Amino acid sequence: MTRFLLLASLLFAASGARGQSLVVYADTLYTMAGPAIVDGAVVIQDGTIVSAGPARGVRVPAGARELRGSVVTPGLVDVRSTVGLSGLLNQPQDQDALDMGGPLQPSLRAMDAYNARDELVGWLLSLGITTVHTGHSPGALAAGQTTIIKTAYDTIDEALVDSTTMMAMTVGRGVRFDSPGTRARVIAQIRAALYKGLAHAEKMDASGDAPSRDLDNEALAAVATGQMPALITAHRANDIQAVLRLAREFPQMNVILDGASEAPLVLKDIRESGVSVVLHPTMYRTGGETESLAFDTASKLRAAGIPFAFQSGYEAYVPKTRVVLFEAAVAAAYGLDRVHALEAVSIDAARILGIADRVGSLEPGKDADLVIFDGDPLETITHVCAVVVDGVVAREECF
Repeated sequence: MTRFLLLASLLFAASGARGQSLVVYADTLYTMAGPAIVDGAVVIQDGTIVSAGPARGVRVPAGARELRGSVVTPGLVDVRSTVGLSGLLNQPQDQDALDMGGPLQPSLRAMDAYNARDELVGWLLSLGITTVHTGHSPGALAAGQTTIIKTAYDTIDEALVDSTTMMAMTVGRGVRFDSPGTRARVIAQIRAALYKGLAHAEKMDASGDAPSRDLDNEALAAVATGQMPALITAHRANDIQAVLRLAREFPQMNVILDGASEAPLVLKDIRESGVSVVLHPTMYRTGGETESLAFDTASKLRAAGIPFAFQSGYEAYVPKTRVVLFEAAVAAAYGLDRVHALEAVSIDAARILGIADRVGSLEPGKDADLVIFDGDPLETITHVCAVVVDGVVAREECF
């Protein structure tokens, strides 16, 4: 794996600045902004997409480099990961995905722990994952604030897309602390924390003098008022319903369900609530909270009209991360339309993250992130042969 990461870094550095011009030709081009295009082309200048459409009549910029592939898609988007915090070594010194100091730590920021040089980041890049929403794993009432990065860079400052994206939270028996204990107490403590955050915000607004900073309560107030979405892990049907009740109690909250193994049991409730679902990895190990997960849940969500996207999630064991493209492939094998499966790791994921104006589809003005495959992206025999990030060839080797 080391040589793949090294190669990616060298190619990215050697490719130069974002002023490079590229034209990428595809036998089949999936823009995710419309139907697939046979014999398509994407024109890139200054790190952004100039055009994406039929290759016939395309205007090639002077001096542009040309790349070709069987299938071209947008750079893939992983909507929920812990990569960069749960490191390759699987040793205490590189495991920062969950701080066990307490069940409520909303002021923690994933960006402060993210390791852009971890080899797993480069591994995801080699498989076409260009944008990742990463941070704290499930297990705490409020584990901290997540972040969005691009995988082609070796520092957080270069990689950063959004510094504080969502608050990672957990309900039910997935909470990994002896206290609070029961399901009822978990919800009660989250409610109390949110009300405390709101009270602090009101005090700050009413005070003539600037009160002392309280980072935990400031973060909780942002969650309660919808300024920071709440990414709440809930697998059991009764826990999903508890989350939806919480959302009704705090109507400004922007709640996104994470996991949702038993979503098929409460599809009507989820649909009526209007929340999106970051679906559990299709290949997640069953047992305990996740004993009811299924390969066909994605197709059921799609049929019910519920927005969702695939995640790599958290691996408690080596290699510490999954690959969302493989998750999409499994779902496609169990009833999800193949184009919809690709959407769930591109434009649909970008929409849930609130970054669809930048990534997730190949459209003029968007970041020039794309993947070149030598075959069907959802077939295991297919290779990623090139990855472009911000208009620069970040890696170029069929892997």
